[in-house]
Amino acid sequence: MDEVFKALADASRRRLLDSLNARNGQSLRELCAGLDMARQSVSKHLAVLEAANLVSAVKRGREKLHYLNAEPINAIAERWINQYDRERVRALADLKTALEQDPMGNPEFVYTTYISTTPEKLWQALTDPAFTSRYWGTTFDTDWQAGSTMAWEQLGVRIEDPEQVVLESEPYRRLAYTWHTFTPEFAKSVDLDEETLAQLARERRSKVTFEIEPVGEMVKLTVVHDDFEPNGKLHSMISEGWSPILSSLKTLLETGEPLPEPA
Repeated sequence: MDEVFKALADASRRRLLDSLNARNGQSLRELCAGLDMARQSVSKHLAVLEAANLVSAVKRGREKLHYLNAEPINAIAERWINQYDRERVRALADLKTALEQDPMGNPEFVYTTYISTTPEKLWQALTDPAFTSRYWGTTFDTDWQAGSTMAWEQLGVRIEDPEQVVLESEPYRRLAYTWHTFTPEFAKSVDLDEETLAQLARERRSKVTFEIEPVGEMVKLTVVHDDFEPNGKLHSMISEGWSPILSSLKTLLETGEPLPEPA
């Protein structure tokens, strides 16, 4: 937590976060131009923000794109805010909300968290129904081979579609799959109206990628959810969904119990 508060204490770094909040997924060149800051200064500030896990960097061809990472702010909210008078920490709550707002630029979500576990245990937590049901309330029926179809089971509904497939599968390193189909049965289970369901059905299928990297005694997990329909309905609906899932995953692996479900 100390690194997070130290990173947020600098006005220039807060400007960088504001810039990414306005348009996520910027390169170093774009950030320098937009903030009228020297390249060296921006690089140093980004290094501090990355070390504090407030910014995640993803390579796209020859460039490295930078994304806001709301996970540390979410952790502060989960572990600290509920212990104190909310009015006294309104600034932290407002910052958490700002970092999780729907980005105006590239429609991708990038989340990074560090978990005290092993790549093998994390892979099991991402694929084994005994784990996914506890922190996500979702299970998958697949052999986890690239190209294999996946059946999703959530809220008592089984979702099957030929286009629900495993895209990449490198055990303990990388996993990617397409997002589930929005069926009438699923819509009913989550109270989606017919208009929203029809709009979701028209949008292209998104995908999620999990990258696993050992870092000392920790494991760095980066989750990239992309390929959304530009300005689509799913992009706005899912904007706040990953932070609580990843927080509960981290808590389960580190303590043996997931976060309690909200009342």
